[in-house]
Amino acid sequence: MIITIDGPAGSGKSTMARRLAKRLGFGFLNTGAMYRAVTLYMLRGGVKVSEKEKIHSLLPKITLEFSGESILLNGEDVTLAIRSQEVEKYVSAVSALREVRERLVELQRGIATEGDYVLEGRDTGTVVFPDAFCKFYLDASVEERARRRQKELEAKGEYHDLEYLKREIERRDELDSTREIAPLVKPPDAVVIDTTGLSPEEVEERLYHEVMKRRGLL
Repeated sequence: MIITIDGPAGSGKSTMARRLAKRLGFGFLNTGAMYRAVTLYMLRGGVKVSEKEKIHSLLPKITLEFSGESILLNGEDVTLAIRSQEVEKYVSAVSALREVRERLVELQRGIATEGDYVLEGRDTGTVVFPDAFCKFYLDASVEERARRRQKELEAKGEYHDLEYLKREIERRDELDSTREIAPLVKPPDAVVIDTTGLSPEEVEERLYHEVMKRRGLL
């Protein structure tokens, strides 16, 4: 069984997908972390987004694995490194590359078809698994999402102005929703939840209730 949770940056989809997967006893696949890991790899190698041929040649050299809550890039735990502001700045551009998306979608399908999974991302319900059992789309106000990002960065010792983070999120939203390949859109058959002002527990309960209802267990 496949459950997808899509939405813009900071909408809470990663947290909710993780919590829902744990509650259901499903696997959790963080597709966003996969794109961040590839972005980190490109940044470390000084590869520019415009160097498509070089990127295409490097993709086969990238291995991505999940170990519990951690993501491994060529065997290295990069769980914290992929959350840097530099990766945040470039991940949309890297994610928009056809070669990158085709490779990662292939990996995502390969992992998730091995069992029951909750996936989160921006196109999991539209491109990766359009026939998923249950689809969700989470959203929140720009200000709410910026606050969440600020809190996340402060926990790592990074401090950024709230207005700057709001502008970065708006820029990210624009890039994600207007890219040619797999843009961020609400799946027409998704349950839409605005998480602004809601606690993680409240959002989790809504997700769980919907899944149980569809399974005929409520």
